[in-house]
Amino acid sequence: MKKVNILFVCGAGLGSSFACQMAAEDVLSKLGINAKLDHSDISSAVSVKPDIIITAQNFKSQFEKFSVDPKQTTIVYLRNIVSKLEIEEKITPVLREKGVLV
Repeated sequence: MKKVNILFVCGAGLGSSFACQMAAEDVLSKLGINAKLDHSDISSAVSVKPDIIITAQNFKSQFEKFSVDPKQTTIVYLRNIVSKLEIEEKITPVLREKGVLV
């Protein structure tokens, strides 16, 4: 199975992105996904070029200022960054699209 790179992003790249990463670890484990996870701030995230960026909805306008190749990186916006239910609902179709979840 392909290993997917997922980057969790917040303003400083320390607190909320790490909390989101921890919540997503449980979801990914439940789905049986082999993933490389990391967390970062917004300005650094664009240069990393992961398969998926997961961030809070309130950062959407800031991401729109950056050039992110949608063929390479899918951005998932969350209303509640620690909601395992929301993470699972939004990441499942993206994982299927990227061929890591059948």
